[in-house]
Amino acid sequence: MANVSVYNMEGKEVGTLELNDAVFGVEINEHLVHLSVVAQLANKRQGTQKAKTRSEVSGGGRKPWKQKGTGHARQGSTRSPQWTGGGVVFAPTPRDYTIRLNKKEKRAALKSALTSRVNDNKFIVVDEMKFDEIKTKKFQNVMDSLKVSKALVVLEDGSNNAVLSARNIQDVKTAYVNTINVYDILKYNTVVATKAAVAAIEEVYA
Repeated sequence: MANVSVYNMEGKEVGTLELNDAVFGVEINEHLVHLSVVAQLANKRQGTQKAKTRSEVSGGGRKPWKQKGTGHARQGSTRSPQWTGGGVVFAPTPRDYTIRLNKKEKRAALKSALTSRVNDNKFIVVDEMKFDEIKTKKFQNVMDSLKVSKALVVLEDGSNNAVLSARNIQDVKTAYVNTINVYDILKYNTVVATKAAVAAIEEVYA
């Protein structure tokens, strides 16, 4: 089992924590991690784009001029793609971009992402992240003390003051245990988690 240092909010080491290998020490499956990221980005797409083809544009029912003798190129409709106001040749239509992974694949991908962060020494555990008031500066001081930037901060339920304190800090995102995902874990340089959050992750995914 991997051991990581536990820090307090002042950035001082106050102990160590043994991580569960069933979550933080699995064999990394890069293929599933890739699938998970692609699926998450695809599922964000609305798929509502739409343009009209020549069959959908109104007008153009009559041939604009006779076939021969005018000196113009022959035309069959004023709603052909080359005309102003004509239809689009290969017009986009609404579609569903959803990619679905089953539960086992999602769990395996998340464990792989967490394991990669532990292996790269980019997983920091804090004993607690409690704030008596909503204060952005205090949260920034904690990040500075831990010497991290562009971090995903994983908190246990009930950490509302911490979440609100971090919302205006650029490159810092907070998440509860039930909202963490592979894309965010890989997007941010460092994952910072409280001891309670780590325990909750191990309870859910072990």
